[in-house]
Amino acid sequence: MKILFLHSNFPAQFRHLAVALAHDPAHQVVFGTARHEGQIPGVQKVIYTQLRKPHKETHHYLKPFENAVLQGQAVYRLLDKLKADGFVPDIVYGHSGWGPTLFIKDIFPQAKLLCYFEWYYNADGADVGFDPGEPVTPDDKLRIRVKNAPILTDLCSCDAGLCPTNWQAQQFPKEFMGKINILHDGIDTNYFCPRQGEKLFLHAVGLDLSGAKEIVTYVSRGLEPYRGFPQFMEAVSLLQKKRKACHVVVVGEDRVAYGRRLPDGKTFQQLMMETLDLDLSRVHFTGRLPYSQYLQVLRASSVHIYLTRPFVLSWSMLEAMSTGCVIVASNTPPVTEVIQDRVNGILVDFFSPEEIAGRVADALDNPDQMLTLRTSARKTILEKYDLATLLPRHLQWLQESGNLPT
Repeated sequence: MKILFLHSNFPAQFRHLAVALAHDPAHQVVFGTARHEGQIPGVQKVIYTQLRKPHKETHHYLKPFENAVLQGQAVYRLLDKLKADGFVPDIVYGHSGWGPTLFIKDIFPQAKLLCYFEWYYNADGADVGFDPGEPVTPDDKLRIRVKNAPILTDLCSCDAGLCPTNWQAQQFPKEFMGKINILHDGIDTNYFCPRQGEKLFLHAVGLDLSGAKEIVTYVSRGLEPYRGFPQFMEAVSLLQKKRKACHVVVVGEDRVAYGRRLPDGKTFQQLMMETLDLDLSRVHFTGRLPYSQYLQVLRASSVHIYLTRPFVLSWSMLEAMSTGCVIVASNTPPVTEVIQDRVNGILVDFFSPEEIAGRVADALDNPDQMLTLRTSARKTILEKYDLATLLPRHLQWLQESGNLPT
C-alpha cells in the first residue's frame, strides 16, 4: 500500500499510524507537512510551503477559507512533483479544516481520500456562547457559518472520515454522519503509566520539587480561556491562601491556541499575574515540555486540573488519567463523555474558582480516599482508549475504507 498522510503539524494524530505502517516493508509511507522538525524512521517526510498569507483586504469571514485554499495549493504543488516522480498513493489521509486535503481529488482522483474530522463549528450549543461574558453577535454567527467552508468541501469529497469522540462527532451535520466513523487515536498506556513515589525534578527548566508534599498540575497547549486558564489561576490564588505547602506546576506555552486574544496584546498569563494575589514562589510555569519531562509532572501530581469549554477534548486529560492522576475537571460535555463524578474523577463548575479550589483541597486532604479514583481513571483508559486496542482498529478502518486487501 502507498499511503500519504497530510498534516501541517507533523506528526500529530497520525504518529502511531505512520510508525506502524512504516514497520511493514509492504507499505510506502509519505508524510506531507509544513513542519520541518521531527522524523519517523521509514517515513518519507516532504515539506509544503504556503507562498503567502491571506490579503489584508479579504473579508474577515473569508480569511480562514483563503488561508485553507493557499495551503491546499501548496500541497497540490508538492504532490504534483511527487506524481511526476512516480508516486501515486492508494490512500490519502489528512486532517480536515486547514486546507491540505482540499484538492486531493483533483491531483489524485483515483486515490481514496480519508479525512480526520476534529471539529465542526456551530454558533450555539457548544463552545460559542458558552461564556455568558462573551455574547454571540450576528456577525459571529455569519462568520462561523462561513468558517466551515473547507470542512464542508472535505465532507463532500472524502470517501470516509474519522472523528475521535462522540461529542465532537455530534457537532457535524447529520447528513454527513454516514461518512464519519468514531474512533479515538488511542493513548499509549505503557508509556503513560503510574510510578509510585515519583519526585519532580526538571533540571532543564530549573525546577526542583522533589521535597514538595502537594503538587497541583495543569497542562494545556496554550494558556487561554478555552481551557479555563483564568478560572484555574483564580482557584490557585484561593488555594494558596489556605495551603502554604502547595505548589502549582503549569505546563503550556504563554499563548492562545484556541479562541480570542486580548485586545491590548497581553497574554492571559500576564493578565492573571497582574490581577491576582499570588505567591509566585509556589507557581511554576514550565512552558512546553518534552514528553519525558511532561510524564514526570503527571506522575508527581497530587491533583491534576483539566478545564475546557464544550470543545475538542485534549489528549492531556486522557494521558493524565492513564498515568493515574486524581483529575478535577470541568463538568462539560467533552469531559463527561469520559469522567463520572466521584467514580474516575471529580467534576466541577467550569466558572467557579471557589468550587475548583474546594474540590482540590478535599482531594489533597484525603489522599487515601483518592486511590480508588486514581485506579478507576487508569482503568477507564485501559478499557476504552488504550492504543494497543485502538491502533489495530484504526489500521483496519484504513484498509476497509481504502478498499484494500487485509
